[in-house]
Amino acid sequence: MDKIPESNATKGQPESTTNKLLETGASLIQNFEPPKRLCAHLNAFHVYASDPTRHTESNHYCAHLNDEVRQCILYDSPHANARLIGIEYMITPRIYATLDPEERALWHSHVFEVKSGMLIMPAPAGVPYAVWEAAENKEMEQVVELYGKVYQLWQVDRGDQVPLGKPELMTSFTKREQFDFDGVVGERDRRLGVESARKAEVREYIREPEVHPDADATWKKG
Repeated sequence: MDKIPESNATKGQPESTTNKLLETGASLIQNFEPPKRLCAHLNAFHVYASDPTRHTESNHYCAHLNDEVRQCILYDSPHANARLIGIEYMITPRIYATLDPEERALWHSHVFEVKSGMLIMPAPAGVPYAVWEAAENKEMEQVVELYGKVYQLWQVDRGDQVPLGKPELMTSFTKREQFDFDGVVGERDRRLGVESARKAEVREYIREPEVHPDADATWKKG
């Protein structure tokens, strides 16, 4: 994992010693039950529904609300000074099918992300690779079935130093031809020390579900 960057280009003065002390004190005595439920760190890329030529890398920190609904906080990096850039909700096909067509158009599939090896669970230091890969594959067996809805709150890809404008609906890539897969995913792989090609190979056994025709609407426009 790359070291924590000193700056993430956010506008504003560095955090003061006073605020750091207050932050530390509060963390020792307050209740943080919701974030304690976070149980998975995923890394992948999202595409702007309004402009498919733009995308951002997202680190998802996800929790289960129940067996059919997950909610994720999205950051631009896995570091302590990461910017919270969006949110994602994931639901099962059963729930997705109950939504009206207009709502279903806002959601995307995860099939390509999983099967291509683009969606990963970054491995923690010290865990044997074979052990972690088995755990990651179990997670992917579930995620491949889910539909996600993402709103980007901070357009870091264009250099915004604070969150500007309205939330942007995002979607996922569904084919390699939609972007420079080798360049974009390859750079991420080298940075995090992973091989998406190998992940695609070991995930060949994962059943590829049929995607609802109303999902991934961005790629069906026109």
